[in-house]
Amino acid sequence: MSVRLSRRVRAAALAAALILAGTSLTGCAQIVETFNTLSGNPATDSSNAPAGASTPVPQPTESMAFNSQFTYDGSVSLTTEVADDLELTLDVWAVESRRTQEWTADQPKVFGFAVNVTDHRVDEKAVLAEKRRVYLSNISITSQTAQTSGQVQSPFQFSADPRTLVPADTNRSDRGLLLNTFQGGLLVPETSIHQLPNDTYGITLEFSMNVSVEGSANSETSFGQQTVYQYVPIAIYDATAAAAG
Repeated sequence: MSVRLSRRVRAAALAAALILAGTSLTGCAQIVETFNTLSGNPATDSSNAPAGASTPVPQPTESMAFNSQFTYDGSVSLTTEVADDLELTLDVWAVESRRTQEWTADQPKVFGFAVNVTDHRVDEKAVLAEKRRVYLSNISITSQTAQTSGQVQSPFQFSADPRTLVPADTNRSDRGLLLNTFQGGLLVPETSIHQLPNDTYGITLEFSMNVSVEGSANSETSFGQQTVYQYVPIAIYDATAAAAG
């Protein structure tokens, strides 16, 4: 496994936005609502905030000791080679607040993510029959907090069949959701991490993805199954120090 930070993360987010622009707003809302419902993170309403209220600037106290490239860049691209020259990519980016230094324990922390695959043995524009197919049958996210008290909790958890998170016309089979198509792989435009213990200074998300990988292009009998794991550490900042000051 390797971590690659590149401009293609932001390109992935832009591509995601373009894909969603081609679908109905209702469909997009349903995807977000489905994901948030399954993850136990209902949507929140910030419209009741008092007019003119100012938000204290969070202070980087304990979070400075929590190593997080996601927090530093606002996005991260994680790659896993599932076969020779066949690469699965998990892109994760901050949605709200995009300034990750504002991610505190008591505020909603919204992120989006996408899962795609690239077969480097063929041209990107090659037809599907020339590519080694990869199907995603399940994706789950668990979490682990880092707290000054030494306690460890799992406040954010999710598990779903990715075929329930995409439009009905997306390419799929009994093996799962097909990732290497021009439609794109799995896109979850946003979901939220809500309330965390007050002494949290970091949280690590563990992505677990069950995939079926084709050994040779256009060969139905060459599929093998495996589970891919990736980890996203996220720093959490202390807002109380700013409020006190």
